[in-house]
Parts: sequence; structure tokens; C-alpha cells
Amino acid sequence: MEKTVIGRFDKADFPALHLNDIAIKIDTGAYTSSIHCENIREENNLLLCTFLDEEHPLYNGKEFSFTDYDIVFVRSSNGIIQKRYQVMSTIKIFSKVYKISLSLSSRQEMRFPVLIGRKFLTKKFIVDTQLTDVSFNLKQNENKNPIQE
Repeated sequence: MEKTVIGRFDKADFPALHLNDIAIKIDTGAYTSSIHCENIREENNLLLCTFLDEEHPLYNGKEFSFTDYDIVFVRSSNGIIQKRYQVMSTIKIFSKVYKISLSLSSRQEMRFPVLIGRKFLTKKFIVDTQLTDVSFNLKQNENKNPIQE
């Protein structure tokens, strides 16, 4: 399988979550991927959380519910092991939809609401740290009207 070159930052869609053009950070130092949520709680066999992203007012504060989820233990960048909820979702990048496992975490101090780790990147992508928004720019060019006057 040929690998696609991706930069250190990009924007992706999360079709199962109805989220589009969400800023993502590619992090080869992280094993798992995570998405910024708050108010994460279990109620009546449902996992509930609130998605936060000030760049997207329509999604900011939107509550999501999941029936299928797991509890995982993740070692954060400062070495502390945290209990997190993990959900399966989809990500659309480079015009392809992939399954992705996302841990739910509070990333309010972080610049990007989504972190993409090695578990997702492996066998699909090569990271070129000089590049940014490669997939998003391709998407923008595809959406331009090819008919010229």
C-alpha cells in the first residue's frame, strides 16, 4: 500500500460526528489519537460528552452520545497515566474515509482540538514536518469550480 505524505498540521472531517474542517495536529510521539471534549460522563449506558472548538461555533458546546465505548489508560506527555474513554469514529482526509479510534480528553490548553497519533498513521502516511494543510488544500482545490469563463 502506497503511503500518503501528510504535514504536521491539517484539517479533517469526522463524518460520523458531523464535524467538518476540524484542525488536527499530527503527533508521531503519541500512540493514540484524541479529541477535545468536556463534561465526559456515563448516564443510562450512554457515554455523553461536549465537543469544544471555538473556531466552529456550530459545534462548540454540542453534546454527543455514544453507545459503544471503552475505557483505556493513556500515558500523557508528562508521564502521568490517565483513565480515558475511547470511541470508534471515522475521519475523512485526502478524500478517503478511515476508521479511527479516539480517546476523549480535555485539551483546553492545546492549540489543536484533535491529535492524530501513530496508531492511525502507521501504514497509511509519511509525515513531512515542513508541510501543513496538505489534505485541506487539496480539498479546497477540488471544491473550486473547474469551469472558467
